[in-house]
Amino acid sequence: MINPFVRFRRTLATLLVLFTIGVLGLGLFLKRFLGDLPTVQNLDHYTPSLVTKIYDVRGELVTELFVEKRSILPLPLIPMDMQRAVLAIEDNDFYKHMGIDPRGIARAMWANFRARRMVQGASTVTQQLAKNIFLTRERTLSRKVKEMLLTLQIERSLSKDEILQLYINQIYFGHGAYGIESAARTFFGKSAQELTLPECALLAGLPKGPERFSPFRRPDRAIRRRNLVLRRMREEGYITEQEQLHAMAMAHNFRKKPPEKVNASYFVESVRIQLEPTYGAEALYKGGLSIYTTMDVRMQRAAEETAQKHWAAFDDRYAEQRLIALLKNKKISEDFVARWKKWKADPLKNEEPEDVPEPIPVQGALVSLDPHTGGIRALVGGRDFQESQFNRALQAKRQPGSTFKPFVWLAALDAGMTAATIVDDLPIAYTDVEHRPRLVAEATDYATLREMVTGYYTVPREPDAPDPIWSPQNWDNKFLGPVTLRRGLAFSRNLVSVRLIDRVGPKAVVNVAHSAGITSNLDPVLALGLGSSVVTPLEMVSAIGSFANAGVHMKPYTVVRVIDRNGKVLEENVGQGSPGVSPQSAYLITRLMQAVVQEGTGSYARTLGRPAAGKTGTTQDMRDLWFIGFVPDLVTGVWIGYDDFTSLGKNLTSAGTTVPLWTEYMAQAVKYVPNRDFAMPTGIAFAKIDRDTGFLALPTCPNVVLESFREGAVPTEFCPVDHETEEAPPEEEITE
Repeated sequence: MINPFVRFRRTLATLLVLFTIGVLGLGLFLKRFLGDLPTVQNLDHYTPSLVTKIYDVRGELVTELFVEKRSILPLPLIPMDMQRAVLAIEDNDFYKHMGIDPRGIARAMWANFRARRMVQGASTVTQQLAKNIFLTRERTLSRKVKEMLLTLQIERSLSKDEILQLYINQIYFGHGAYGIESAARTFFGKSAQELTLPECALLAGLPKGPERFSPFRRPDRAIRRRNLVLRRMREEGYITEQEQLHAMAMAHNFRKKPPEKVNASYFVESVRIQLEPTYGAEALYKGGLSIYTTMDVRMQRAAEETAQKHWAAFDDRYAEQRLIALLKNKKISEDFVARWKKWKADPLKNEEPEDVPEPIPVQGALVSLDPHTGGIRALVGGRDFQESQFNRALQAKRQPGSTFKPFVWLAALDAGMTAATIVDDLPIAYTDVEHRPRLVAEATDYATLREMVTGYYTVPREPDAPDPIWSPQNWDNKFLGPVTLRRGLAFSRNLVSVRLIDRVGPKAVVNVAHSAGITSNLDPVLALGLGSSVVTPLEMVSAIGSFANAGVHMKPYTVVRVIDRNGKVLEENVGQGSPGVSPQSAYLITRLMQAVVQEGTGSYARTLGRPAAGKTGTTQDMRDLWFIGFVPDLVTGVWIGYDDFTSLGKNLTSAGTTVPLWTEYMAQAVKYVPNRDFAMPTGIAFAKIDRDTGFLALPTCPNVVLESFREGAVPTEFCPVDHETEEAPPEEEITE
């Protein structure tokens, strides 16, 4: 027989072993399931992810950057109806329990048992807060245990009001809206403080199923859910039966669809690219920054709508030319072109060819800025930001064509020439244009010119050697003979441009262009006057904008101010100006560019009905079409082309493409700038000039223009009384 003492010791030892195993097991359990339990010690200082808001120059919201779309509202500013609606539908015993509601659990279990399915949950507001802030959405035992422990910690750390405030600002209401303030603006277009009882009830019902009860997608379900919340509020004593019935009878006033914002993707992306290196992606998407920009939403909206309309029309109008170009490059077959034409003749009757290649849409850019500050008011970088994030307004390096000519004329003015200076618009030929260009022949027609330079082609040369002669041509293959600088620019005469750059020197033109604001490298060659070097649309717009700002170039910018979530100003920018050209030169070139609009290749822009100046531009093989123009307080540039640098087609002109686009956009944009004339600086004189000879006009001269000059540079000779009047080219022919 075992001694009782020994038996006691064995029993005690067994119990100790079992206890030790239990403790170790519990420790392993806690380590396994609760080892990574987050701390809630700093929850009273918890700041959720906040939306960064981007505003336009007038303070209108443009768009938001966010991971979770949320704005924080203190509990006293949240309507009491909203607080009660949330508690009525989510946790009616919120102020009674300690975070976990045993009665609620029992009630939910009984309801689910009777329905034989999951019809009621038992999570309290505090439990949902713990889950939303600290835990993942996985459905496991460990997550549920963690949720309960975190719930108890939260209840010990925060007051009930603090918990409710966090919850209402944290929960997801659908359509990207986190928190009550964001939800109120998304669904009702107002602040949460302005919500009515039925509106509060509708919003309180959304977190349970944001998609299932979406007012935008399921308005009938949203209303039924709202009415359920109102009934629960009445049952809990928050409202009377009369208030319930009145709220239920009120017509819903939520939006029919999510609020639309201006499509400013290219502008916003340029802002993000600029700020992210300084503040980081975390701050931009979660930091609740307020970013004030130079954009004018009204102009941006007009730019987007007008540009997209014209680019789409271009694709429709020149689709056949595009197919022919693809055929020429052997990207499609002749048989396909034939079948496409048959289908195009009657799209409803004929079946569309199945092997139609994915068309490459024409691309474009539009940039509009305030010449006095450099603030970019509108920016469109392409057809579709989702398809291509390449911002053609800022990044596309393209030949500017004749839009570069104002810098040549500006250099000529600085060299002592005037708007009345006569230059021959006649054929010319140069040799050794890459090194030391030398004028070797001038003639009145190309046939004579070719005979004059025949000898240069008899000299033996390497097979891949460049042509020994460069003979530039006008875009219309015509000549006007001797013309004033005014007419030469108005009608975009290439031969006049080449003669001018030959006189003043290519380097002088490069210097003038750089002073005005061009930042790209420019080749100092004669062809520079025809726009041979590549630049971006923003460069061109910014540089030409200096003419409207008395010659001072303002560096373009987009960000005015950055403010953090606490109201601290992190960054503030103003326009940065630098001396460009003299005020007198800027005014004189502006007057010459006004002639482009009044009588030249940009005459369509006269319909704007405002003092305007500008310059059209096309490039070799019609790869690019431009128009850059300005009024005293706004300068805008438009470019059209293909990303693959192929030709846009035959017989295209800026006058028929970019000028109408520019004019339609500006007709809307100028509503928001003063209607005034270009300011004239001191040192300017005016005189009536004979358009054809450049001399002072007599009363008998049939073609007279009021021309501007620097003081002391007005012509002193009068034109011959018996001079012959040369008719201007028909308007349809001056449509570069």
